[in-house]
Amino acid sequence: MTAIPRSIDETIGLLGSTGYVCGRALATVVFLSLRLNRPLFLEGEAGVGKTEIAKALAAALGRRLIRLQCYEGLDAASAVYEWNYPAQMIEIRLAEAAGDRDREAIASDLFSDRFLVRRPLLEAMSPQVGGAPVLLIDEIDRTDEPFEAFLLEALSDYQVTIPEYGTVKAPEPPVVVVTSNRTREVHDALKRRCLYHWVDYPSAALELEILHARAPEVPEQLSREVVAFVQRLRTEDLFKRPGVAETIDWARCLVALDAMALDPQTISDTLGALLKYQDDIARFQGSEAKRLLDQVKAGVAGAA
Repeated sequence: MTAIPRSIDETIGLLGSTGYVCGRALATVVFLSLRLNRPLFLEGEAGVGKTEIAKALAAALGRRLIRLQCYEGLDAASAVYEWNYPAQMIEIRLAEAAGDRDREAIASDLFSDRFLVRRPLLEAMSPQVGGAPVLLIDEIDRTDEPFEAFLLEALSDYQVTIPEYGTVKAPEPPVVVVTSNRTREVHDALKRRCLYHWVDYPSAALELEILHARAPEVPEQLSREVVAFVQRLRTEDLFKRPGVAETIDWARCLVALDAMALDPQTISDTLGALLKYQDDIARFQGSEAKRLLDQVKAGVAGAA
């Protein structure tokens, strides 16, 4: 297990050791979250690296990653715990057949660790080999307000309460990363318990650095053209602008096709790796792709 970094520069280096490249502002809020044991709330468009930072932290710190993927209708039973009802029924039948145990003893045994199914939140509050885990609560905006309210106890006191079992308090606070794609506003009461940061699309220089780190097999000239094309594409009126994840995917697709530089036909053939809505793809095939590419070529040539 790696020690918590002692400075912002150490934090940048720690994340960089796993291939996660970030700016100083993001590294600062990550450093403060680790030092102060405060949950980190990351908000931004899909594909800008919010989820990846939790994975990078777990890998860099040598901690276990526990992920709670949020969705509409998520409740405490799915997020915290469940009882193994089939096993409990078998235990009841065996006890009845044996006839040598009283009802209170059976009830006490039924609601013990033997039959408790630990879901992500409860697992994150339990003792872990190698230290407190990294708890990723991913896409909190997909849930509803009652579940947000339920999270307040967990994020305030790092504990969860099970009526039949009692309160489980984390021996050491987990490293908590909460992400949101902002499909709806998350309640202020939850945000107040966290350190907040908006993860924006990176600058061209930072995105090129990210591409070098995550896809080193991409030739330098192609990397520059890919980043420049994506940067210009994001300025267009799109239903969904491509994130950094799409930039990396597209670059890898181009390498798989043995492309050494961008051309209109290759762009049209591979837009599905970059854009995820048919209206966006249809708009930027053909002449529109060539228009953007001409701008990219001129810009890359001027920079050289």
